[in-house]
Amino acid sequence: MRVQIFADIHGDIASLRRAVSVDADFYIAAGDLVTWPAPLEPCAGALAHLGDRLWVMPGNNEKADQVREFCDRNGFRNFHETSVEIGGHHFVGLGYSNPTPFDTPGEYTEEELAERLARFADLRPQILVCHAPPKDTELDQAAPGLHFGSTAVRDYIDRHQPAYCFCGHVHEAEGRVVRLGATLAANVGKRGYRLEL
Repeated sequence: MRVQIFADIHGDIASLRRAVSVDADFYIAAGDLVTWPAPLEPCAGALAHLGDRLWVMPGNNEKADQVREFCDRNGFRNFHETSVEIGGHHFVGLGYSNPTPFDTPGEYTEEELAERLARFADLRPQILVCHAPPKDTELDQAAPGLHFGSTAVRDYIDRHQPAYCFCGHVHEAEGRVVRLGATLAANVGKRGYRLEL
């Protein structure tokens, strides 16, 4: 099974086409297809051929209802705050980010993130896909000493050790891959990451 996971396209249709040109069984858009308040529909042309093989979650630049309506109109799967079991693997999705200085529409408090992640704790083996990266790792580092990730996501990984964690949000960390205990974690960015299971 091959899964292509990408994030932070921000309306760059050429990069979106490249991300989904990778051969995979299904695809996960892990937030920020656009930059608020841009509409999602211009992205549909590059994605239409994927149908329900595309799973979409909101980043901090989208609202949950906006993503749900986009998926309903185009036959995609809304992957926000849900889990899907395929081949014995539990894929769990949580969009939005922890609070930012930019007052974007897709933000949860750390408490809200923790509450939503707790619903997935017993699913094993687990592949966690969230827009927000774990705090104080290479995945949330924008510059030396500047970390903008989520303490709730980091705590969840430390406690529950999903097999994988894929995130985005902090563009400067795109492409970085780290081990957090037993968890292989990556900031996928717009170039994406192809997971082979």
